[in-house]
Amino acid sequence: MDTKTTSWVAYLTWIGFIVAMCTGDKEGAKFHLNQALVIHIFNTGIALVFNVALGFVLPFMGIIGWLANLFILVCWILGLIAAINQEEKEVPLIGEIKILK
Repeated sequence: MDTKTTSWVAYLTWIGFIVAMCTGDKEGAKFHLNQALVIHIFNTGIALVFNVALGFVLPFMGIIGWLANLFILVCWILGLIAAINQEEKEVPLIGEIKILK
């Protein structure tokens, strides 16, 4: 896969991220691979903590989880659009986190 395809496939799902890491242009799409990984980790963490664990104990935590999921959705859309346009724009708040070197 070329850089552009690798970049946007990484945002699709965890499976898309793994496919992009294994078969794509890792060096050219490193920025978007990192952004997608951060978004996927935060999405999974929010789902586990707010919606599953705390949602049953404290019902209002489900509302906070819903707002956090909405934030992650906005980050995902911004990241996907940047990948399609081949721009290196960080997503808000969590975009500065670097996991992949």
